[in-house]
Amino acid sequence: MHSAYRRAYKRVRLLRRSHVLWTPRLWKPRLVFWAGALAIGIISVVFAYVADLAQKLFQGITSGGAGYEWLPLIITPLGFVFCAWMARSYFPNSEGSGIPQAIAARHLSDEEDREGLLSLRMTIGKIFLTIIGLFSGASIGREGPTVQVGASIMLLSAKIGGMEQARGLILAGSAAGIAAAFNAPLAGIVFAIEEMGRSYAARTNGLVVSAVILAGIASLGLVGNYTYFGTTSVTTSGAEDWLLVLVCGAVGGLAGAIFSAFVLQASRRIRRLIQPWPLGRALMIAAGCGIAVALIGVLSGGETFGTGYTQARSAIEGTPLPPFFFLGKFIAGVFSTISGIPGGIFAPSLAVGAGLGSSLGLLFGANASLAAVLGMAGYFAGVVQAPMTAFVIILEMTGNHNNVIPLMCASMIGYGAARLISHEPLYHGLSRLYLADALRLRRAKGREGEGNRAIGQ
Repeated sequence: MHSAYRRAYKRVRLLRRSHVLWTPRLWKPRLVFWAGALAIGIISVVFAYVADLAQKLFQGITSGGAGYEWLPLIITPLGFVFCAWMARSYFPNSEGSGIPQAIAARHLSDEEDREGLLSLRMTIGKIFLTIIGLFSGASIGREGPTVQVGASIMLLSAKIGGMEQARGLILAGSAAGIAAAFNAPLAGIVFAIEEMGRSYAARTNGLVVSAVILAGIASLGLVGNYTYFGTTSVTTSGAEDWLLVLVCGAVGGLAGAIFSAFVLQASRRIRRLIQPWPLGRALMIAAGCGIAVALIGVLSGGETFGTGYTQARSAIEGTPLPPFFFLGKFIAGVFSTISGIPGGIFAPSLAVGAGLGSSLGLLFGANASLAAVLGMAGYFAGVVQAPMTAFVIILEMTGNHNNVIPLMCASMIGYGAARLISHEPLYHGLSRLYLADALRLRRAKGREGEGNRAIGQ
C-alpha cells in the first residue's frame, strides 16, 4: 500500500513538472530569443549583399569612361551631407560605427535611455544610411553597424519576451552581429568577451554562445561556409620573417593608435564645436569630409573608396598593393569616421593594415601575403586595443591556421605599441560621449519635469 502511494505521488510530481516545462511563461522568452538570433543572421546576410551592391554601383558609375572619374567630387560630398542630415534629424545616435552605442547601452540601466541608442528604428536607419554611405564612396564598413543592429534586435527581443537580462542580451546580439558579418563565430565570442564587456559574466556565456550559433546557422543556410578574405597558407619560417612580425606589429600598432587617438580627440572637439548650431555645422563638417574623401579617392584612382575589401583580399592572395595605398586609405578612413555619417571601421582598418603590411613586405622583400596578414593583425590591434579579437578575427577570415603564433605575436606587439601612445581604447572612449549625452538628456528632462510640476501647482 505504501509503495503504491509513493508511485502515485511520483506520477503526480512528474505531471506537474511536465506541465511547468510546457508553460508559455517558460518557452516564450526562449522562442523570442531564438527568433531574434536567427533574425540577426538573416539581416546580416541581406545587409552584406545590399552593401556590396551599393559599392559596385558607385564603382560602375564613377568608372564609366573619360570624365566620369571626377563624379565622386559631386556624389561623395552630397552623400555625406544627406547621411549626416538624416542621422541628425531622423535617426539620432546612428552615426559612426555603432559599437560605442552598444557599449554605452550596456552601462545604462534605464530602458528609455537604452532605447535611445538601440531600437528598431535605429536598426532601419543604420542599415539604410550605411548603404547610402557606401554608395557615396565613403571609407566605411558594415560590420560595426551590424553590431548595433544585432544589439538592437536582442534588446527588442528582451522587451517582447519579458526577459530581464538586457545587458547580457545586448552582449549576445553584438557577438552574433560580428559572427554573422564575418562568418567568424569564434571572433564573435572573443569580441563579446574582450571588447564589448571587458569582462565575462558566467551567466551570460550561454546567451552569447547560443546567439552566435543561431545567427551562424542562419548565415550558413543562406550563403554557405566561406572565409571573408579568401584563404592563405603562408607561414613564418626564417629569421627574416620573424623580424617582419616584429616590425608589422610595432609599426601597425603605432599607426593604429594614431588613428584611434586622432578620431577620439576630433570627435570630442567636433561635439563642442557644433553645439551653438548643431545641424548646420554638422552638415558643413560632413560636406568638408566628403570633399576630402572624394579628392583622395580620385587621386588614388578609386582605390580608397568603400570598405577596401577587394584590395585587402588581393594583398592576402599575394598581390602587393601600391606602396602608399595604406596612407590614402588611412586618411580617407579618418575623414569618413569623423564626418558624422553611419559606418564602421572594421573593414577599412583591415584594408589599411593589409596595405601597410604590403608596403613593409616590399621594403623587406618578404612574401606579400604574409606581410599583409601580419600588418592587418598589428594595425587592427592598435586601433581597437583588443589583441585577442584582432588575431582571432584575422585567423578566421583568412583560414590561416598554420600561422597562429605569428599572428598572436603581431597582435600583442601592436597592442603594446598602441598603449605607448593612447591608453584609452577607441570604442570605449567614444561610448563615454554617448553616456554623457544620455546623462545630460536625463538631467534636462528632470528639470523640465520639475518646471511642469511647478506650473501645475
